[in-house]
Amino acid sequence: MIVEGFAPVSSRSTVQDVVYRQLRQALMTGRFDPGQTLTISSLADSFGTSPMPIREASRRLAAENALEIAANGSARVPSVSRERLDDLCRARIVLEGLAVELGAPNIGAGDIAQLETLIHEHEVMARRGSVVEMLGKNQEFHFHLYGASRSEVLIQLIETLWLRFGPYMRTLSSHVEPILKSENGDTFTEHHHQALAALKEGNIAAARQAIVDDITATQNLLHGLCEEG
Repeated sequence: MIVEGFAPVSSRSTVQDVVYRQLRQALMTGRFDPGQTLTISSLADSFGTSPMPIREASRRLAAENALEIAANGSARVPSVSRERLDDLCRARIVLEGLAVELGAPNIGAGDIAQLETLIHEHEVMARRGSVVEMLGKNQEFHFHLYGASRSEVLIQLIETLWLRFGPYMRTLSSHVEPILKSENGDTFTEHHHQALAALKEGNIAAARQAIVDDITATQNLLHGLCEEG
């Protein structure tokens, strides 16, 4: 089965890194189902490349706990559970809250304008019912905000958490799609607007709280969709 959305890779010097980056981004934004098996051959067909860079990318992603490698070499997306969800969200609140605290004083007019644009684009995608694109804009908003922290280590840690959170984003996308397509569908940007308003006021504590509330709201939505254990 060919997975859509990947760009063919042609340059031998960059093939492994390109495959890794594209596959990593797909996992982070919830493109695959929890527990889904990804065979080396299907991914090679999707990327238009040989199996070797797929194996290397899969090993790298397994080292980041984003994939599980089976004995036959195929890769499996981790399953979801309430226990792991709560563990990930606790860590996200600590690290992402810190990123907001460090980054808020560095947010300038250009950043505010970009964050406003990302919220608008998020809402446009939501109203279209384009879940994958909406989640992509959600990610861009968060990481633009966190990038203002200017902490390479912190950003890397947050990226790792989001990578492990990918299966939960997939679970969430299946749940919110009918909500987006309903007549009065929620765009799920309430806390983004609150964070932006707080940043404009220079209220760092309120900006941090808005992001914490955003994570918690997602956690609460997912709680009813995940099995215990």
